[in-house]
Amino acid sequence: QVQLVESGGGLVQSGVSLRLSCAVSGRTFSSGAMGWFRQTPGKEREFIAVINCSDGNTYYADSVKGRFTISGDNAKNVMFLQMNSLKPEDTAVYYCAFRLRGGIRTTIRGYDYWGQGTQVTVSS
Repeated sequence: QVQLVESGGGLVQSGVSLRLSCAVSGRTFSSGAMGWFRQTPGKEREFIAVINCSDGNTYYADSVKGRFTISGDNAKNVMFLQMNSLKPEDTAVYYCAFRLRGGIRTTIRGYDYWGQGTQVTVSS
């Protein structure tokens, strides 16, 4: 059974940094891909970033490019999302997702497993 557990969310002020973690158990993700999405009430879950675990290739949504960085520690089965220069519009529940097969995917259907989400709130 594959499980993903996010951590690191919280309430922060605009302009500061925050790092989210996603621990994966039940599967080694070195051959897959990991992604981050976020969702606010009444809106669809939005793609943020993805990393292909075998080669470290990454891709970002325009809304976070240059501010957020996705990375992974294959040895520890942990993925990170470093979020800098946070803005109030970054407020959302953040979800990590795991794709068994490698490759860059930006849609919800591209992923096989999901975490439970962690709340990030950025105050102005």
